[in-house]
Amino acid sequence: QVQLLESGGGLVQAGGSLRLSCAASGGTISPYTMGWVRQRPWRDREFVAGISWSGGSTNYADSAKGRFTISRDNAKNTVYLQMNSLKPEDTAVYYCAANPFGSTMHPSTFEFWGQGIQVTVSS
Repeated sequence: QVQLLESGGGLVQAGGSLRLSCAASGGTISPYTMGWVRQRPWRDREFVAGISWSGGSTNYADSAKGRFTISRDNAKNTVYLQMNSLKPEDTAVYYCAANPFGSTMHPSTFEFWGQGIQVTVSS
Protein backbone atom coordinates (compact mmCIF):
# COMPACT_ATOMS: atom_id res chain seq x y z
CA GLN A 1 0.00 0.00 0.00
CA VAL A 2 1.22 3.46 -0.87
CA GLN A 3 2.28 5.72 1.96
CA LEU A 4 2.38 9.47 1.49
CA LEU A 5 4.57 11.82 3.50
CA GLU A 6 4.27 15.58 3.35
CA SER A 7 7.09 18.01 4.06
CA GLY A 8 7.86 21.68 3.63
CA GLY A 9 5.26 23.19 5.90
CA GLY A 10 5.88 25.72 8.62
CA LEU A 11 5.37 29.31 9.63
CA VAL A 12 5.52 32.09 7.05
CA GLN A 13 4.49 35.73 6.94
CA ALA A 14 1.60 36.88 4.80
CA GLY A 15 2.76 37.40 1.24
CA GLY A 16 5.43 34.75 1.55
CA SER A 17 5.83 31.40 -0.17
CA LEU A 18 6.12 27.76 0.76
CA ARG A 19 6.64 24.63 -1.28
CA LEU A 20 5.04 21.47 0.00
CA SER A 21 6.32 18.10 -1.12
CA CYS A 22 4.59 14.75 -0.96
CA ALA A 23 6.89 11.77 -1.23
CA ALA A 24 5.35 8.38 -1.85
CA SER A 25 6.73 5.04 -0.73
CA GLY A 26 5.57 1.45 -0.88
CA GLY A 27 4.53 1.76 -4.50
CA THR A 28 4.44 4.05 -7.46
CA ILE A 29 1.98 6.92 -7.71
CA SER A 30 2.67 7.50 -11.39
CA PRO A 31 -0.74 6.08 -12.50
CA TYR A 32 -2.65 7.96 -9.81
CA THR A 33 -4.55 11.18 -9.78
CA MET A 34 -3.06 13.20 -6.95
CA GLY A 35 -4.30 16.11 -4.93
CA TRP A 36 -3.84 18.45 -2.04
CA VAL A 37 -6.60 18.94 0.51
CA ARG A 38 -6.53 21.24 3.51
CA GLN A 39 -8.38 21.53 6.78
CA ARG A 40 -8.60 24.95 8.31
CA PRO A 41 -9.42 25.36 12.00
CA TRP A 42 -13.04 24.46 12.77
CA ARG A 43 -13.79 23.66 9.13
CA ASP A 44 -14.24 20.57 7.02
CA ARG A 45 -11.53 19.36 4.69
CA GLU A 46 -11.55 21.20 1.40
CA PHE A 47 -10.01 20.51 -1.97
CA VAL A 48 -7.08 22.75 -2.88
CA ALA A 49 -5.53 21.37 -6.06
CA GLY A 50 -5.37 18.21 -8.14
CA ILE A 51 -3.25 16.82 -10.95
CA SER A 52 -3.75 14.00 -13.42
CA TRP A 53 -1.38 11.06 -13.62
CA SER A 54 0.55 12.61 -16.50
CA GLY A 55 0.55 16.12 -15.11
CA GLY A 56 -1.28 17.28 -18.20
CA SER A 57 -4.40 18.29 -16.36
CA THR A 58 -4.69 20.33 -13.19
CA ASN A 59 -7.56 21.73 -11.20
CA TYR A 60 -7.66 24.33 -8.45
CA ALA A 61 -10.06 25.62 -5.87
CA ASP A 62 -11.02 29.22 -6.49
CA SER A 63 -9.07 30.21 -3.39
CA ALA A 64 -5.89 28.72 -4.88
CA LYS A 65 -6.13 29.88 -8.46
CA GLY A 66 -3.35 32.23 -9.47
CA ARG A 67 -1.40 31.66 -6.26
CA PHE A 68 -0.82 27.91 -5.95
CA THR A 69 0.71 25.51 -8.47
CA ILE A 70 0.54 21.74 -8.26
CA SER A 71 3.10 19.64 -10.07
CA ARG A 72 4.51 16.15 -10.00
CA ASP A 73 7.69 14.27 -10.79
CA ASN A 74 6.75 10.67 -11.41
CA ALA A 75 10.40 9.64 -11.63
CA LYS A 76 10.82 10.84 -8.06
CA ASN A 77 7.41 9.55 -6.95
CA THR A 78 6.69 13.02 -5.60
CA VAL A 79 4.00 15.66 -5.87
CA TYR A 80 4.48 19.33 -5.06
CA LEU A 81 2.38 22.31 -4.13
CA GLN A 82 4.01 25.69 -4.65
CA MET A 83 2.14 28.29 -2.62
CA ASN A 84 2.78 31.96 -3.28
CA SER A 85 1.21 35.15 -1.93
CA LEU A 86 0.10 33.30 1.16
CA LYS A 87 -2.67 34.75 3.28
CA PRO A 88 -3.58 34.16 6.93
CA GLU A 89 -6.69 32.32 5.74
CA ASP A 90 -4.43 29.73 4.11
CA THR A 91 -3.48 28.57 7.61
CA ALA A 92 -4.41 24.90 7.71
CA VAL A 93 -3.22 21.35 7.85
CA TYR A 94 -2.41 20.32 4.30
CA TYR A 95 -2.86 16.73 3.19
CA CYS A 96 -1.53 14.97 0.15
CA ALA A 97 -3.93 12.40 -1.25
CA ALA A 98 -4.17 9.88 -4.08
CA ASN A 99 -7.00 8.55 -6.20
CA PRO A 100 -5.83 5.24 -7.67
CA PHE A 101 -9.11 4.47 -9.39
CA GLY A 102 -9.83 7.35 -11.71
CA SER A 103 -9.40 10.94 -12.69
CA THR A 104 -11.75 12.63 -10.26
CA MET A 105 -10.08 15.18 -8.03
CA HIS A 106 -12.30 15.31 -4.97
CA PRO A 107 -11.67 14.46 -1.32
CA SER A 108 -14.35 11.77 -1.41
CA THR A 109 -12.46 9.90 -4.13
CA PHE A 110 -9.02 10.00 -2.57
CA GLU A 111 -8.08 6.58 -1.25
CA PHE A 112 -4.64 7.19 0.22
CA TRP A 113 -3.81 10.08 2.53
CA GLY A 114 -0.71 11.50 4.11
CA GLN A 115 -0.65 12.41 7.78
CA GLY A 116 -0.84 16.11 7.01
CA ILE A 117 1.46 19.03 7.61
CA GLN A 118 0.81 22.35 9.30
CA VAL A 119 1.04 25.59 7.38
CA THR A 120 0.67 28.76 9.41
CA VAL A 121 0.55 32.19 7.82
CA SER A 122 0.98 35.12 10.14
CA SER A 123 -0.46 38.55 9.42
